[in-house]
Formats: sequence, C-alpha cells, structure tokens
Amino acid sequence: MSALLVTPELLIGNITMFVLAIFLGFELITKVPPTLHTPLMSGANAISGISIIGALIGANVAFNAQEPVISSILAFIALVLAMINVVGGFAVTNRMLNMIAGKKRGGN
Repeated sequence: MSALLVTPELLIGNITMFVLAIFLGFELITKVPPTLHTPLMSGANAISGISIIGALIGANVAFNAQEPVISSILAFIALVLAMINVVGGFAVTNRMLNMIAGKKRGGN
C-alpha cells in the first residue's frame, strides 16, 4: 500500500475550492426567485451528471493508483448521491411539466 501524497498546498487548494463552491452555490440559489426553481431543475440535473462522470473518473484513478478500498467507497457514495439527485430532479421536473400540461388541456 503506497502512502498518500497530500501536500499542504494541495490540501489548502482543495479546501479553498470547496469553500468557494459552497459560497457560490448559496449565493446563486438565494438570488433565484421561487417561480424559477422548477425550470432550473434541468440545470441541476446537468450538474449532477457532471458529478457522476467525476465519481467514475475518481473510481478509475483510485483503482489505477492501487488504493481501491477507501477511494472506491468514496467514489461509490458520490455516484449514488449524484444518481439520487438526477433521478429525483427528473421526477420533479416531469411532475411539474404534467401539471402545466394538465392546466393547458383543461383551459382549451
């Protein structure tokens, strides 16, 4: 088993990126009016799709680095959470589109 090479610069860079992502996400979500939350589900699904690709790449990197146990578990958890988000987002979007379509049919 090889030692993990985590330099202080790498750790500080990763923590900084994580904090900036949290701040940006919070600022973006709080600026969106409630009437636009449902149309933005498609964008959230696309971002979760990118997370799925990242989890798969992370699992591959962990496997090639011969550190499959911890990294594979973390990649699997990331994959499951991103998939739950994608499936839930599509379900909510589909339900909202059906509600809109029902109103249009009833009014004609």
